[in-house]
Amino acid sequence: HRSVLSTGSVRRAPSTMVLKTERCSFSGLRVYPGHGTRLTKIDSSTFLFLNGKCKKLFNQKKKPAKLAWTTTYRKAHKKDIEASTTRKKRRVNKSAFTRSLVGASLEVLAKKRNEKPEVRAAAREAALREIKERAKKAKGKK
Repeated sequence: HRSVLSTGSVRRAPSTMVLKTERCSFSGLRVYPGHGTRLTKIDSSTFLFLNGKCKKLFNQKKKPAKLAWTTTYRKAHKKDIEASTTRKKRRVNKSAFTRSLVGASLEVLAKKRNEKPEVRAAAREAALREIKERAKKAKGKK
């Protein structure tokens, strides 16, 4: 990509050099070319380590998920979630379902729901009056 300046000279866009990095078999961190140590076992499985620390811990059969500085630990303990793309959890909308209660059937519940507020208020007042009368009788008997 080239662009011509007003002076007539050509300016080139800065090109960034691309380095092929590999991942450390233990820590999961990037290993740049010319760095790290490669271990090849008898069964021809190869492991690349970032440094001596990673290699020693691997040879000690330590679990990287238990060491806080490794990427496997961070994945296991849900760290750096904002860095990775997070998917929103979809909420399943369950349709409302009316169940009959212990004391009343569905028909009775539907009838009460469809009552007018005035009727409901009158019924409440009557019930309160009855309770008060019962309380007076109980007090009179004592």
